[in-house]
Amino acid sequence: MLVACPKCQRTYPAEGSTFCPHDGAKLLSIDDVTPVRDPKDPLVTSTVAGRYELRRVIANGGMGRVYEARELTRQERVAIKILHADVAEDEVNIERFRREATTSQQLDHPHVVKVMDFAATAMLPGRPGKSWYLVMEYLDGEELRHVLTRDKTIPVHRGIRIVSQLALALDSAHARGFVHRDLKPDNVFLVRGPDGDTVKLLDFGSVKFTKGQDRGQKLTVMGTTIGSPFYMSPEQAQGSPDLDQRTDVWAVAVIVYEMFVGKVPFHASNGAQILFKILGDEAMPPTFANDQAPPQLDDLLHKALRKDPAHRFQHAGEFAEALGRAFGLSGTHAEWATMSEHALHAALEAAAHAVLSAPPPPPPPAAPMEAPPPPVAWQPPVPNAPPPVSWSPGYSPSMSVPTRSTPAWIYLAAVIGVIALGAVAFLALK
Repeated sequence: MLVACPKCQRTYPAEGSTFCPHDGAKLLSIDDVTPVRDPKDPLVTSTVAGRYELRRVIANGGMGRVYEARELTRQERVAIKILHADVAEDEVNIERFRREATTSQQLDHPHVVKVMDFAATAMLPGRPGKSWYLVMEYLDGEELRHVLTRDKTIPVHRGIRIVSQLALALDSAHARGFVHRDLKPDNVFLVRGPDGDTVKLLDFGSVKFTKGQDRGQKLTVMGTTIGSPFYMSPEQAQGSPDLDQRTDVWAVAVIVYEMFVGKVPFHASNGAQILFKILGDEAMPPTFANDQAPPQLDDLLHKALRKDPAHRFQHAGEFAEALGRAFGLSGTHAEWATMSEHALHAALEAAAHAVLSAPPPPPPPAAPMEAPPPPVAWQPPVPNAPPPVSWSPGYSPSMSVPTRSTPAWIYLAAVIGVIALGAVAFLALK
C-alpha cells in the first residue's frame, strides 16, 4: 500500500509514514491524490504498458526522462526511464538501453540499482511510434554529484564508506566481465539512512563486455569515445579496445580526488584539452591543489592515477583498502562498507589518536667504535730541500697568466638583443 503527498505528489510506503518529509503535508492514500497534469509533458498521469502509472517527473537527461510511477499490480512505487522520442530512433541508443537493463539484472547486487523490466511499448500520449522504457527500483536520496555541487568536499569517514561500497559493486561486475566505462559522481546514487549512505551504482549503458557475453550492437562510433572526459583513463582516452577493470579503478581514483580536494585532477575548457592533459600531465598532489586536503592522499592517488595500468591498483577493492589503511583503519573494505558512519568516524579518530600518542621510535644504534691505528715506527727527519723548478722562456712562477676578459660591447649587444626580442613578442601578442 502506498500513500502520497497532495502538495509535491511524492509517494511513500504506508508503513510508518504520516507526514511528507519534504514539505510537511499530511500524507493521504495514493488513490486520494490524483496526479497533476503537466502541460509540458503529456506522459504524466498516463499508464505505460497497462502497469505503470506515471505520477511525476524526477529527472531529465540527454537520453530520456525518469518518472516516479506506481506499479498497479503490486502497488509499489518504482522509477521508470523512457527514452526521448528522437533518441528512440537510434539503434546505438537502444543498445545502450538494453545493456543497462540486462547488465543490472545479471548483477543483482545490493549496491547496483535493481532493474525489473525493460521493453518497448506503443500508443503513449504524444508518441506516434514505439517507445522504450526501463523500470527500476525507486531510490530516495541524491546523486553524489549533487552532494559535491552543494558541499564541494565530504568528510573522510563518509568518503571511505562510499568508496568501500562502490568497490564491492565494481569487483562483482568485473568478476563477471563487465567494465562500467562511465563512472562519475552522476552515476553514484546515495540513499540516506540512519547509518549513513547506501551506494547504488547507476547506468551500465556504456558497459564493455570482456568475457564473451552477447555483445549485440557495437557502441563505438567513429571519432568518438565512450565515457565522460574528466573521469577517463589514459587508455580509454586513446580509444584502446583492450580496456579492463583498471580503467574503472582510475575513474574511482578521480572521484576520490574530487570528493576530498573539491575538483577533478584534470580540467580544461573542452573535452579534447581534458583528454590531452590526461594523456600528458601528471595529477597535482591533492595537498598542492587544496591545502586542506588530507596529506595521506598524496602517495595513494599518485599510484592510483599512474598512466600505465600495470602500475596502478589492479582492483577496486585493493584501492578501497589502501584508502582506509592510509588513514589507519584496520580490517577490510567489506567491513567498512557495513559500518555506520558514526562507527567509522570513531574508528578513524581512534586510529589518529593512536598515531599521535605512540612513543617516538628509538634512536638508531650508535656505530661501533673503530680501533685506534697501530703505532708508527720513528724515523729520523729528512732535511728540507727546495723543489725543482722547470724553466721555460717567458714564464716565471711568480707571474700569473692573464685571462681574456669579454669586451663590454658584447654584453651591451646581448642586452639590446633581449630587449628587442621582448618587444617583438609583445607586438606579436598584441
